[in-house]
Amino acid sequence: MKIGELANTTGLSTRTVRFYEKVGLLPDPDRKPNGYRHYEVSTVDRLRFIRDAQASGLTLAEIGLILDMKDHGESTCDHVVSMLDGHISSVDRQIDELIRTRARLAEMAERGRAMDPATCRDSNRCQTIGSHS
Repeated sequence: MKIGELANTTGLSTRTVRFYEKVGLLPDPDRKPNGYRHYEVSTVDRLRFIRDAQASGLTLAEIGLILDMKDHGESTCDHVVSMLDGHISSVDRQIDELIRTRARLAEMAERGRAMDPATCRDSNRCQTIGSHS
């Protein structure tokens, strides 16, 4: 199939398909005598995997490693689970930080609601923002 057909079938742009080729996520396609790329039907599944893996939070480097392992006939399940566990830990850390940030923001907003604007005399900053221990 031609690149346009492949893009339409997978919901990706032709530019994205070319990019994936450039970074090695897709093997170089065969070329027709007219120079057009010709893709095997199996490329559809590979592109769908790349899209789904990205949507799951995996990086292109991680996806490339998985594809390389698959291309060499290696089992990827344990490796992928380990990667996903790492991403879960990262998300958990981000959630913790967001919870702390939200608490600080709520504290500042409450402090701002309690302040009398007439007492705000600092020309360099807003008294609502900052540490008031």
